[in-house]
Amino acid sequence: MAETDVSSTEKRRASQTAVETGLAGEDDAAMLAKLGYKQELRRNFTMLEVFGIAFSIMGLLPSIASTLAYSIPAGPAGLVWGWFLASMFIFFVGLAMADLGSAMPTSGGLYWWTHFFASPKSRNALSFLVGYSNTLGLVGGLCSIDYGFSLMFLSVIVIAKDGEWAPSSGVVYAVFLACVLCHGVLASSVSKSMGKLQTVFVAMNFILIFATIIALPIGRAGQRNDAKYIFATTGNLTTWPTGWAFMISWLSPIWTIGAFDSCVHMSEEAANATKAVPYGILMSIGSCWLFGWILCIVIAACMSQDLESLLGTSFGQPMAQIYYDALGKRGAIGMMTLLFVVQFLMGLSITVAASRQTWAFSRDGALPFSRYIRVINQKLGFIPFNAVWFCVILAALLGLLTLIGPAAASAVFSLAVAGNDVAWGVPILARVVWGQKKFVPGPFYTGRFSVPIAWIAIIFLCFGIVLSMFPTTGPNPTSESMNYTVVINMGVWGGALAYYYLDARKWFTGPKITLSADELTEEQERALAEEGLVIDVAGQSDSLGGQSGDHEKKDIEKASS
Repeated sequence: MAETDVSSTEKRRASQTAVETGLAGEDDAAMLAKLGYKQELRRNFTMLEVFGIAFSIMGLLPSIASTLAYSIPAGPAGLVWGWFLASMFIFFVGLAMADLGSAMPTSGGLYWWTHFFASPKSRNALSFLVGYSNTLGLVGGLCSIDYGFSLMFLSVIVIAKDGEWAPSSGVVYAVFLACVLCHGVLASSVSKSMGKLQTVFVAMNFILIFATIIALPIGRAGQRNDAKYIFATTGNLTTWPTGWAFMISWLSPIWTIGAFDSCVHMSEEAANATKAVPYGILMSIGSCWLFGWILCIVIAACMSQDLESLLGTSFGQPMAQIYYDALGKRGAIGMMTLLFVVQFLMGLSITVAASRQTWAFSRDGALPFSRYIRVINQKLGFIPFNAVWFCVILAALLGLLTLIGPAAASAVFSLAVAGNDVAWGVPILARVVWGQKKFVPGPFYTGRFSVPIAWIAIIFLCFGIVLSMFPTTGPNPTSESMNYTVVINMGVWGGALAYYYLDARKWFTGPKITLSADELTEEQERALAEEGLVIDVAGQSDSLGGQSGDHEKKDIEKASS
């Protein structure tokens, strides 16, 4: 699809319906119309709230706690410097995505950008691949967050019972399932307040962060580790070389700071999206980079130097043992309770973000049952109700793999890393390789540094994909310690491409125009044609409520050459 330059009069014409129904302001609706979409979701999110949904999904301290098993084996220096360096490179990825998000803010941004920038021969297949990788990556993120919640919730019970009880896999899954279902109910019922709730979620995150920064050093007074131990002492509890054990520690920030694309998926619910999206991305990454580094320093200063005992704690969570050592039983229960509450809020936010990507992809007809998934529920506040529950059901089914064992669970959760890395990297690559001349910057733009930043982001994402597929404990893994990320993700990527070439290539032609005939201006049509696009008037469309309507859709098919 093409972004066109239309007059202010024509913009008002294209966005008139959205403004009259109160879904969006004139500029936002006109911007979306230039991308070919009519406004269907209500723009309830301010810039701060867009930042909030990304930051609350990242759930800084709960995520660090969930991934200490990657960091602690590299020693305190691996924990501290691994976080700092990986976060720096993630910020480059955020800058590259912010350039795109400001220029073309739409809920399906990643696969939309891929289709817009890629070559005519590859754009459909790559867009299809990115859409599936991103959708399943977000659902994998929901699985991993809610599974982490179940472990934290149950760790409180274990602490209360002095480590004399251990939950079975069935109990862990039952708590996981209850959590996923609660998120589905809340994402469906409190949608009108979801933007405002993000401010509350951010506040809860910072309360937990500052409580930990203050409480741990006080609790470990007289037992704190010195600066040399914190910043200069490496370790290696793996059978990899020490240098590679340090690189494995990067998986903690890579997994934690992995939800900034949620700002893109909220584009069509954000006011002043061309600024809210890029600044939401950078503010969320920057906050996690800074406060995450501070937390890592505090944890390294206050944790026991017996790293093996931390990893093998009977509480099931190294962070629970760190709290217990510093604050005692009651203090550990209190802090872990606050931790799993924040983790629960993370899951709610990613349910919302995943549903918006799913809805956008189904709007373009790419998912099975798209005609049902893409329906917008007006009564509940113009939300993609069916898409929410599609994500919930898919997460519940994927979660069944956790019953097999930790290796299978980790493989499912790896979708949140490798799957999203592919989804982020391909549109950035497509822009600098094929589409740089087509790129028209938005209000946020990194200027002459934009292309070098993009290449740094691409190289880092490729490295992150490879890193996520290594066994974390060392070479020659057993069936229990094997990293099945390569199996799961190759299944997703191979399955998506096989589906495309065997069937979807016959009907998937990329993002579609959803504006009705009277909303698409003549100048828009001319500009689309100048981009090498053939406009095909086709079929009937579903109305916002899901009933068949009389609007004439104009689907865009990219010219093959």
